[in-house]
Amino acid sequence: MTALSFLRPRKSAICSLVFGISPQVFEKFGLFCPKIVKSFLNPCAHQSHIQSFWRVFPLGVLYSTQSSKLPEYEMPTVTWGAVQGRKEKLVSRVIICDYLKSLGIVPDELEHLELPSTVEVMRERVEFLQKLGLTIDDINEFPLILGCSVRKNMIPVLGYLEKIGIPRPKLGEFIKNYPQVLHASVIVELAPVIKLLRGLDVEKEDIGYVLQKYPELLGFKLEGTMSTSVAYLVSIGVNPRDIGPMVTQYPFFLGMRVGTMIKPLVEFIVSLGLPKKIVARMLEKRAYILGYDLGETVKPNIDCLLSFGIRKELLPSVIAQYPLILGLPLKAKMSSQQFFFDLKLKIDPAGFAQVIEKMPQMVSLHQHVIIKPAEFLLERGIASSDVAKMIVQCPQLLACRVPLMKNSYYFFKSDMGRPIKELVDFPEYFTYSLESRIKPRYQRLQSKGISCSLNWFLNCSDQRFEERLKGEFIETESLRPSFCMGGRLELPSNETIVSDDEDECDEQLHRRIVSL
Repeated sequence: MTALSFLRPRKSAICSLVFGISPQVFEKFGLFCPKIVKSFLNPCAHQSHIQSFWRVFPLGVLYSTQSSKLPEYEMPTVTWGAVQGRKEKLVSRVIICDYLKSLGIVPDELEHLELPSTVEVMRERVEFLQKLGLTIDDINEFPLILGCSVRKNMIPVLGYLEKIGIPRPKLGEFIKNYPQVLHASVIVELAPVIKLLRGLDVEKEDIGYVLQKYPELLGFKLEGTMSTSVAYLVSIGVNPRDIGPMVTQYPFFLGMRVGTMIKPLVEFIVSLGLPKKIVARMLEKRAYILGYDLGETVKPNIDCLLSFGIRKELLPSVIAQYPLILGLPLKAKMSSQQFFFDLKLKIDPAGFAQVIEKMPQMVSLHQHVIIKPAEFLLERGIASSDVAKMIVQCPQLLACRVPLMKNSYYFFKSDMGRPIKELVDFPEYFTYSLESRIKPRYQRLQSKGISCSLNWFLNCSDQRFEERLKGEFIETESLRPSFCMGGRLELPSNETIVSDDEDECDEQLHRRIVSL
């Protein structure tokens, strides 16, 4: 016997009139809420039940104008909109799983996930994801995405992602790469990460680009890996204002652990002879270096350089000039280039090692680019042995454009009228601009009647050239500066061109010899 059996017909009619619902619905309501219905027989006995009734029962049902019968158990909840009994839930789950299987979706991982009460709701989710560009295979990669409500999860998150700079056509690709974002709260989880990135000086217009490269950033804790990695880089000398550009270029370092990845790599590079400040400058310009695996790539590449004859004391210079060399498949490249130099340019392994020491970018230069300047010199009647000598002395020769070399050569022969031997002794001639340096300086020499070598009037700054023209004697020629392990940059004449102040030494060294 139900609670309604205690009500007289007149009492039931009055109650139904008060709440605006039919007697039949009121009777069915008594089946699952008998205590609340009983409270109308004795209004003072069950005040707490009545209050809970008003809090739970939706106003839309209480004041409904429809006279038709409502489906049984259709009491809206916070989640799906219907409260089901245990049996009904099992039936609905089976129906929904069959529907997913018919689409090719494997529902095994959804076993412990609360599913919607009807197939229509699940169909809406699947179709919404497909409109974004996700395929059935994409959904199978992360089937838990089907637990997200379209209106309460997907639409707010996608709207926020578009607002921070991810283009709408690329939202589908973003969800494919990081479907977990649809489970995140915009206010609690996503917005604080964006605020942190802005605090690191990442430009507002770059936020979308950064997240597309590394969407997992949205799942990081603010006080975790991101904060410690930034703090360590600043501690070794990275300028805090350069953190933002570093994140834009290579955001993955924010997810790297300092103790196991960043710090061991930095300390190993420093142990090779590079000062910390130089390493910091390298990282500011090329943050991707932090992604090189120390054990699998960096250490084997250093061993490879040594095995090919690169002198240990010159490793800092090689790395500073071409940091990318730490992460290349170096052994294969070096072997190929060494064979090419020996076969085509007649440069032995010892000469090849000197070329790499002076211009480490040579390991990545295409062979069809290398051969053209060499062929141009051979066509001018220069012996192959002399061409090899010129390349070893000035490897930058192989990176020159042949049309510019032709112009410089014709000026050398027609206007200067000098012998080829001077080019062999000073191949750097081809690396200077004909219009901005060679011609103007040569004309100044002619006007003053000064006769000198190519090295004397080309291998100096404009200020030093003017001083030489005003001098009463021609100073002895000197070799170019050399990179010395330990941080000191000295000229062969023992003239120190950096101060003894340790704080300034590294910066001077970087500005004068390292081109990042």
